[in-house]
Amino acid sequence: MGTARTSTDEVAGERRQLINVAYRLLGSLAESEDAVQEAYARWYALPRSRRDEIVAPGAWLTTVTGRICLDVLGSARARRERYVGAWLPDPLPTRAEWDNGPGTDPADQLVLDESVTMAFLVVLESMTPAERVAFVLHDVFRYPFAEIAGILDRTPAACKQLAASARRRVREARAPVTGAGQADAVRQVKEAWETKNIAALVDLLDPAAVMTADGGGMVGTVLRPVEGGARIAQYMVAIADKAPGLELVERSVNGSPGLVARRGGAVLTVASFEVADGRVTRIWVVRNPEKLRPWGREDRED
Repeated sequence: MGTARTSTDEVAGERRQLINVAYRLLGSLAESEDAVQEAYARWYALPRSRRDEIVAPGAWLTTVTGRICLDVLGSARARRERYVGAWLPDPLPTRAEWDNGPGTDPADQLVLDESVTMAFLVVLESMTPAERVAFVLHDVFRYPFAEIAGILDRTPAACKQLAASARRRVREARAPVTGAGQADAVRQVKEAWETKNIAALVDLLDPAAVMTADGGGMVGTVLRPVEGGARIAQYMVAIADKAPGLELVERSVNGSPGLVARRGGAVLTVASFEVADGRVTRIWVVRNPEKLRPWGREDRED
């Protein structure tokens, strides 16, 4: 009985790691939760004798989760072609900034680091499913290519090539500014947005900046990226004019400085930023209510 309890605890303890792997592979909290639940369902569907033979349950669960995510990624592109407007990864609050139930939300399990910034996740979206799996598992989680080969059904050498190709995509993307530099830029954007200062916004935005919004067809937003600092500034001010009573607050989004727009305590919009050479180069705006569930309500005093 003691061995069985230890095994059960060990298996249950893998959930946090699996959620972190799945979110980086899928960019969706709901899909990540489904993938991990499916992996556990397959584990418990095994005969007890088969489970006892598995020396490393965590490795088994990771392999199964990886395969499930690979299948999801393969079908996601077709689904996203039918998605209304642009599709963006789910934005993540820090643990202190969400309140959606005691330890039940997958957001509570996630480790926020450079591998979950919106800029990084958007680069991951440009990869093929096989590239993404090979790169995330090897470069982020340090799994050996011999294990990744079992997930992708390819040779370790082929998996190594996939990871190298993915790595080139990451290098080609502009490296964003993090920490104080990004926080300062986001704070200035907030102040200029609140005062509807178009000139100040234009000065803060790179002339070639791009803003992408995700409403999922559930709320109003632009369906195509807004390109150019001047156009983005005009759009932001127009939104401010149409949304009286909207409050902007600085919040960590996927571990980096961002902005949250709320009304009456309800979070309506979460914005992520990429900053380079002192100017904002990319803005990702998530308004799809289904993707904002972990943010709950923000009724506390700031």
